[in-house]
Amino acid sequence: MKNIIYILVVCMLALSSCATAQNVSKSDVKTDSIADKMLVYQLSNGGWPKQLEDKSVVKYEYPLTKELLSKIKATSPLHATIDNNATSREINALVLAYKNTNNPAYLKAAENGIEYLLMAQYANGGWPQYYPDKSSYRAEITYNDNAMINALTVMLNIVDRTNGFEVVDAKYIPKAESAVKRGISCILKTQVVQNGKKTIWAAQYDENTLQPAKARAFEPASLSTSESVGVVRFLMKLKNPSVEIKDAIKNAIEWFESTKIVGFKYDKIGDKDKGLVPNAEAVSWARFYDFNTNKPIFGDRDNSIKDRVEDISQERRNGYAWYGTFAQNLLAKEYPKWLKAN
Repeated sequence: MKNIIYILVVCMLALSSCATAQNVSKSDVKTDSIADKMLVYQLSNGGWPKQLEDKSVVKYEYPLTKELLSKIKATSPLHATIDNNATSREINALVLAYKNTNNPAYLKAAENGIEYLLMAQYANGGWPQYYPDKSSYRAEITYNDNAMINALTVMLNIVDRTNGFEVVDAKYIPKAESAVKRGISCILKTQVVQNGKKTIWAAQYDENTLQPAKARAFEPASLSTSESVGVVRFLMKLKNPSVEIKDAIKNAIEWFESTKIVGFKYDKIGDKDKGLVPNAEAVSWARFYDFNTNKPIFGDRDNSIKDRVEDISQERRNGYAWYGTFAQNLLAKEYPKWLKAN
């Protein structure tokens, strides 16, 4: 009888040990609530949308209700984009989530996103705003809102094994190296030249001719300050920059120095309007400049272009960042530090 009891106790202990081992194994794989939602939103081509099929904006803080899940499921892969930080945002977040949780699903999703970026890049090195959707201006090479620079930064992180990207499969390194090389070539080719001197960049370019192009009605083809700051910052991240890269940076900095507006900032005028107002400490730039005159220009929803912000509709004056301190830190801190190191 004692032998039977002993055997039963041993068996119970063994089963308990197995159950504990399984629980430990499961607990090794942690989860991240935002990363889990990113897996749900990821499209079949590996990219992510900024908006769903019904044009609602992707917000990861929203709970995944049955209604929202239905909208996500109905969203076509044509909505995959690099606009408004989409896709690069998710890749960056999922790489860090994998490092924090060791959850392989997050790394797999990030690498699928990397595959999407590699697939979307043009042979000339540029990235379109959307892929595979080529309607309207979505096929244009897009620096606007740092779209292409965000994609290139992902590739540079893979190459340099920085910002957590050492966890990404090493097979992507040569692919990313090629993507960075072609992207830099595109950047250098698209720097706008005035009378033989390089200046800054436009926000969009025709994907075939590499000529500056317009986007929305109020976004004319022009020199674009905000986007050009992002381009210069990316170029300054490159190790052992070539003479051509250094020259591109230097010329852009000189253009920013020559066009800065000292003593004014874009701010509220009364309760319902905005415009340039005096501010002794302010250094500003317009968002867009004419290719030939280097004077600020302003677009409106009717496709018209004005020389003064006061001449566009009040709705657009209040609804767009026509001026900003775009290059202030670049000139005051970042470029001097880069110049000292190079």
